[in-house]
Amino acid sequence: MPTDEQLLLLDLWVSPFSTRVKIALAEKGLSYETQEEDVLGGKSDLLLKSNPLYAKVPVLLHNGKPVVESTNIVYYIDETWPSPQLLPACSYGKSRARFWADFIDKKVFDAGSSIWKTKGEELEAAKKEFIDILKKLEGAMGDKDYFGGDKFGFVDVILIGLTTWFYVYEKYGGFKIEKECPKFAAWINRCKKRDSVAKNYVDPERTYEFVGMLRKMHGVE
Repeated sequence: MPTDEQLLLLDLWVSPFSTRVKIALAEKGLSYETQEEDVLGGKSDLLLKSNPLYAKVPVLLHNGKPVVESTNIVYYIDETWPSPQLLPACSYGKSRARFWADFIDKKVFDAGSSIWKTKGEELEAAKKEFIDILKKLEGAMGDKDYFGGDKFGFVDVILIGLTTWFYVYEKYGGFKIEKECPKFAAWINRCKKRDSVAKNYVDPERTYEFVGMLRKMHGVE
């Protein structure tokens, strides 16, 4: 990256959406600074100014210009620094990647959150929905090592960040992804061997402690 370019990531350590951006930046070999946000307390003026519509992390400031929403940020990173390319080269491949990225964004985190936010019958329904989503993703991957084929790519980046919360879902849901979706579990382990993922993967125990605090705030416990 040219020395006159500056990258600042407005971050929250536990955010799986921030994690996906960090992984994308690492895949490109880009250096950047971070500013940790207190989203449960007082959000910084820079965050409110940079993302006035949602006031959420992550925000990537590239030479002071804000790029918001994590999937959109990963698109931006891939277009601005095209090597190594995360999206497939062909139009059809790109369309498939965008489709599954959209599916992941609409389904995975919300379904997982329903597991730790509920109890009883609601919890069982949430757990079933979450596992069904993972099975659909297993089907999308097929017999390939990664969602884009034999190479770690765009959809893998979008999804692997969200798996930093999967330990939470397993603990509160009383299930094991390795048992329910073994191919998906194998994909997670494969991704975690990459430097870009390993160096940015949040400790699941710390995430579990954080969500325990959220449960108390939501009146679940």
